[in-house]
Amino acid sequence: MRVAQTAYSIPSIGAKQEDGARPYIAYKIRVSWAEHPSPDSDSPPRKQHAPMRETLKAAGAPRVARPAPLRQAVYEALAELIASGTLKPGQHLVELELAEHLGVSRQPIREALQRLQADGWVELRPAHGAFVHMPTEEEVAQLLGVRSVLEAYAARDAALNVTEEHVEQLWELHRSGVAALEADDDSALAEANMALHQYITRMSGNTVLTELMGQVERRVRWYYGPIARPRGKEAWNEHATLIRAIANGNGDRAEELMRRHTGRTTDFYRKQISAARKRAVN
Repeated sequence: MRVAQTAYSIPSIGAKQEDGARPYIAYKIRVSWAEHPSPDSDSPPRKQHAPMRETLKAAGAPRVARPAPLRQAVYEALAELIASGTLKPGQHLVELELAEHLGVSRQPIREALQRLQADGWVELRPAHGAFVHMPTEEEVAQLLGVRSVLEAYAARDAALNVTEEHVEQLWELHRSGVAALEADDDSALAEANMALHQYITRMSGNTVLTELMGQVERRVRWYYGPIARPRGKEAWNEHATLIRAIANGNGDRAEELMRRHTGRTTDFYRKQISAARKRAVN
């Protein structure tokens, strides 16, 4: 049996201290049961194992990375600046200016830009720096095509699950969108559009569908921002027709209307991209 100093305390046997309390001496009793099996047991000694530290080291076990809330916060802030249209496609991103704006050093900015490049928000050009990515027609078609399928399915289920409260909220969201359109507020218009589509998705009651839509919502908002006002009047008229179908509980009609609505948005955006690229060339 081995005895070693430790932080555990047990009372000693001996004279009392001046205040009447017995002194305490810290001990740790460490017994190796493999070396000293119980005398009442017929079991053989247990097998000795290598220390865990050596086992993990030999296996090359990865360490758990410490959380990095600042890096994540900077990433989210920059992604939101891009998605909201504050930072425009093709705009040069200057690390120092971004760091000053966000109140951080340049290191987390640099790390965030690397992640943003991997996620398709930013382009890093050697000897030139970082630039906001300009979406291609193919990227738009792929993402908005997936969105069309998901939202058409959501609209169908929303119509099947509709309540009076749902209908009231849908019209309230519609009024917010029309008000933003009349005020020529592009940001509020994009937000109102997203809010209406999100609500229809939640009405479906399909949690998997809601999660999938959540993964693409920010990028959809990024794409929709530049066309929110040009397509605004037509889009919100389509929203009104869709709401009526949902309110009537007509799932098939709601599904078809949503598919047409998102298809028109995709076509409109692709035309905008094509025109913008032609202007850039000229």
